[in-house]
Amino acid sequence: MVALLVFLPFAAVPVAAATKTQARLLLSAEAARPGETILAGVLLKMPSGWHTYWRNAGDSGAPTQIEWQVPDGIRAGEIQWPVPEKITESDLTTYVYHDETLLIVPLTLPDHLPAGRKALKAQVSWLECERVCLPGKGEVTASLEVGPESKPSADSGLFGAWKKKLPRTDSRVAARAWWEKEADGDTRPVLLEVSMKEGEDFLPYSSKDFEVQATTEKLPAVGDQVRFRKLVKKSEGNWPARLQGILVGKPGSAVGAVEIDAPIVAPSGSALETKPATELANSVPEPTAYRPPERSLPWMLLSAFLGGLILNIMPCVLPVIALKVLSFVNQSKESPARVRKQGLLYGLGVLVSFLVLAGIVIAVQQAGRAASWGMQFQNPQFLVVMTVLVTLVALNLFGVFEVTLSGRALGAAADLASREGNVGAFFNGVLATALATPCTAPFLGVALGFAFTQSASVVILMFLMIGLGLAAPYVLLSFVPGLAAFLPRPGAWMENFKMAMGFPMLATAVWLFSLTTAHFGRNAQFWLGIFLVLLALAAWVWGQFVQRGARHRGLATAVSVAFLALAYFGVLEGEVGWRSPPTEKNAADSRAHEPGGIEWQPWSPEAVAKARANGRPVFVDFTADWCVTCQANKRTSIEISSVRAKLKQINAVALIGDYTREDDAITAELKRFGRAGVPLVLVYPADPKAAPVVLPEVLTPGIVLDALEKAARKSRFR
Repeated sequence: MVALLVFLPFAAVPVAAATKTQARLLLSAEAARPGETILAGVLLKMPSGWHTYWRNAGDSGAPTQIEWQVPDGIRAGEIQWPVPEKITESDLTTYVYHDETLLIVPLTLPDHLPAGRKALKAQVSWLECERVCLPGKGEVTASLEVGPESKPSADSGLFGAWKKKLPRTDSRVAARAWWEKEADGDTRPVLLEVSMKEGEDFLPYSSKDFEVQATTEKLPAVGDQVRFRKLVKKSEGNWPARLQGILVGKPGSAVGAVEIDAPIVAPSGSALETKPATELANSVPEPTAYRPPERSLPWMLLSAFLGGLILNIMPCVLPVIALKVLSFVNQSKESPARVRKQGLLYGLGVLVSFLVLAGIVIAVQQAGRAASWGMQFQNPQFLVVMTVLVTLVALNLFGVFEVTLSGRALGAAADLASREGNVGAFFNGVLATALATPCTAPFLGVALGFAFTQSASVVILMFLMIGLGLAAPYVLLSFVPGLAAFLPRPGAWMENFKMAMGFPMLATAVWLFSLTTAHFGRNAQFWLGIFLVLLALAAWVWGQFVQRGARHRGLATAVSVAFLALAYFGVLEGEVGWRSPPTEKNAADSRAHEPGGIEWQPWSPEAVAKARANGRPVFVDFTADWCVTCQANKRTSIEISSVRAKLKQINAVALIGDYTREDDAITAELKRFGRAGVPLVLVYPADPKAAPVVLPEVLTPGIVLDALEKAARKSRFR
């Protein structure tokens, strides 16, 4: 149960805040005959200033999804998307809908559908954005009478109006596309030519195998042929054979939009080669693809074990190791068999926890999402639960309250981590694993990057090897009785030592508390602090007047429960809204505004390509507030005077990729460079043909300065 309490938030999906967008299900007919096709439409109404996204969201955002629940035999077709608006802000281009939109879906009734009223349902999920973005979800319903007659609905006119906003097909419009040049990596420019001189922009359709850049470069027209340049980025498989999307006219014009399906051919021998070179100038340079080195499974298993071993000395795990030191002292007077048993239970707790982590990673991958090391620290609910748990552990070590076999749930979780015996040994292994995940030790990043690209069986094997490395020192010590001679003898000092061990645990709670700012905002930080104060007060009342008091225990219990209720319902639910936190700018973005610091800019593949096209080296730091190794690198090897001077000297662009909250683009970039999580620091020479330098997880000033100097030399002599 306790392990479930700790790991349940790992798989938690952030719950949307109060939905701004209203969703309704409309039908073009209220009655239809078997065999007919009617139109269903999901009407999304957004408040002023809010928007949802087209089938291709662009550089950010996510399209609306519809999951139908209809009687057997009724077939739902593809969504028919109205022409969206194109918005470009801060170098990001997105395709959106403002005010309202109707997503039309044809529903085909089977020929032998029984007569009667049919209930139609759909689960609709969307992303709604203003200054912040919130996920929305809702169930929409409607009913259709199936019988011998058809009858249009009161909304049939609305469908007619929205059908006019759909892109049309026009056989008179010819389109063709050429690869501008061969690809060196995974990005390649393509030129599109369409026989419609009124065309102003091309909006591409999305694909899971490749991405067409949202930004469009319009080239000089040739006669009645309009031309565009796009960048295509391949994610897997072969290069696309066709370029599909819609060609739109100028805003306010009567041209509307036309669907385009253009075959793509190689540049050799194409008509474009006979055109003036000026028409093909200003190409965006292709970034060189990075190919992680080949790694064997035995070497990766050894790296996983060594990475887990080193985790024992990382700051994330040290508070739990301090508890084990106290446990060793206590066990020095016990039988060797009992000590060995508790050592094995600690190791079992670690291994079970890593099996749970492996299961979550596999489940996330099977669901089509990208998994990463430390991803649970991107979940605000997990951070709150862990902060509460570690705070209770610290209070228990300070002696604020104790839990006996007859104790209540208030301190059960905290007591398990600090008590002696079999349960305490097992749960210490669980807690050590939970606190270890935001740390990336040497060897560990490479091993995890390998594991996250392998089959489920290899993922499990790699995680077990990390767990073995983390558990090995304690299990080994428990099996070597002679090591107990180096431990001090039990005595009265142990109670003071136990209380002293509460301070590193309290420091861990403060660190976890600081991570919540990125999710709940600075305004909620005060209320989160009040919540923890009320929680501590409830624990103190319980320990002082229920456990140690002789009178009025019933009143003290009621007061303790009242403080807990006030803390949860009045503060955590009422003021903080911990289950639906607002989306706020990531805390690490503030590094761009630190006085005297490096002039950081937000990372994007386009920002890298643009800087290199301008002949400038690029320094990229993928980081997160919860990544202890990242923060250590920042203070010791990145945000220092010598590195700042070197960046200015070589005229480098500094980009920061903030992974504090979930970011699919960064997850994909980490995977591309063979990493499972942050930190990842890259140095790109200005030469677009030169591969980037991937720096190790743990940095020194010398490593960073040497990489920057090499990038500068490659830039000068390219």
